[in-house]
Amino acid sequence: MREVGWPEPACVVQTPCLPLAERDDQAPPRLIPASPGLLCPSQAIFTQKNKLLPEPLDSKRWQGFQLEEYVIGRSIGKGCSAAVYEATVPTGRQDPQGAGHHRLLTSRGPAVAPHGETEASAPFPLAIKMMWNISAGSSSEAILNTMSQELVPASRAALSGAYGAVPYRRAKGGPKQLAPHPNIIRVVRAFTSSVPLLPGALIDYPDMLPPRLHPSGLGHGRTLFLVMKNYPCTLRQYLGTAAPSPRLATMMTLQLLEGVDHLVQQGIAHRDLKSDNILVELDADGCPWLVITDFGCCLADASIGLQLPFTSCYVDRGGNGCLMAPEVSTACPGPGAVIDYSKADVWAVGTIAYEIFGLSNPFYSQGPAHLESRSYQEAQLPALPESVPADTRCLVRSLLQRKASKRPAARVAADVLHLKLWGEDILAPKSLKLDQLVGWLLQQSAATLLAGRLTEKSCVETKLKMLFLAHLECEALCQAALLLHSWRAAP
Repeated sequence: MREVGWPEPACVVQTPCLPLAERDDQAPPRLIPASPGLLCPSQAIFTQKNKLLPEPLDSKRWQGFQLEEYVIGRSIGKGCSAAVYEATVPTGRQDPQGAGHHRLLTSRGPAVAPHGETEASAPFPLAIKMMWNISAGSSSEAILNTMSQELVPASRAALSGAYGAVPYRRAKGGPKQLAPHPNIIRVVRAFTSSVPLLPGALIDYPDMLPPRLHPSGLGHGRTLFLVMKNYPCTLRQYLGTAAPSPRLATMMTLQLLEGVDHLVQQGIAHRDLKSDNILVELDADGCPWLVITDFGCCLADASIGLQLPFTSCYVDRGGNGCLMAPEVSTACPGPGAVIDYSKADVWAVGTIAYEIFGLSNPFYSQGPAHLESRSYQEAQLPALPESVPADTRCLVRSLLQRKASKRPAARVAADVLHLKLWGEDILAPKSLKLDQLVGWLLQQSAATLLAGRLTEKSCVETKLKMLFLAHLECEALCQAALLLHSWRAAP
């Protein structure tokens, strides 16, 4: 399994110099070890360059494990299992409960910024996700056990605080801990605490509150809190106000494929990908950077990997039935039945691509255009706009193949878009020589290193190139080139 920071040994493909479209697909290329001085050092450089920026609470390693340490701002989101608020940790020695903040109805709790102050005062760099606890009980151990999937993207520091989260995970064999990736959310603090009465709670989710805060509340008195970076908007919100160009939309789709590839390599399936569960921030040029969030429905069991035994209809297949891949939605439970999630998330990316390229998601839309994953046929998929490059249109259709075996893996799909975006020169000839491919990779490495040094914060394009070069797999790259040439050769 490949993890960020420890790339697999590079390899080169030994193939005859033939037009790619004419090669025999039944005879796969033979892999031989690459020269140690060729690609491995380049990958190591970009793996190091690709490390995440410091986390919001890195400078406060022993802080942030109690709700009382935070100042809570306005509500920024509410889903079916949690509410999210903007937050900050006060700097200096000022009392966060002092002047300018009012107390909650509970005896202890976080400070809450008065109405109107959030826009006028210092920004809120953090977001706190308060899980709704209806059935987990009120003990920290029971809460961590029931909501353990939410901890999959948590950093090691996030789980080193109170309530014994780390010893609990090791002793009970909890879910996998996801290695960091730039396109996946990072939980920087996780802890349990008493449920406070936060702004808007009595209107937005009164039934989720404990009875001490609302007479008809059904919630327990204690729950799980997750602290992460505060992003400006979700993908759905961004697309509601912006119309990205075809090239920019291609880069956005590529970012989702990079995130999904990382999940697959870690043996994790998200199982609830949708535009509401993707966060967006903009770089200095206004280009969006996408981050996958909300792992509450994920499959992250080290004992089974991506192969879920489906012995009965009570087995949880994940969330959001509309964007459930065909092999998941049509699975029949029974002895020995298994659902393979290795290409389920990449199918969901194909559906989201419609939204990114300016159309309605065909698996959400109403009326005769509505498709269901259980029964649709590829011929029913709506055409993407003509402004979308032909190669990208072919890729989206290939991601939505009903049979998972016919879909490209996330790594191959990502490399298709990498080649499309930056490798047109290498793809132009009808035959692709190995020395040309290696030369192009070295050229890209040098150009990307130079671009990264010229700016303090890398732009989206440079960051994507760094991801490509850090996770380079020559076999997947050649498969991507074969796909592109076959599409271009088709009548």
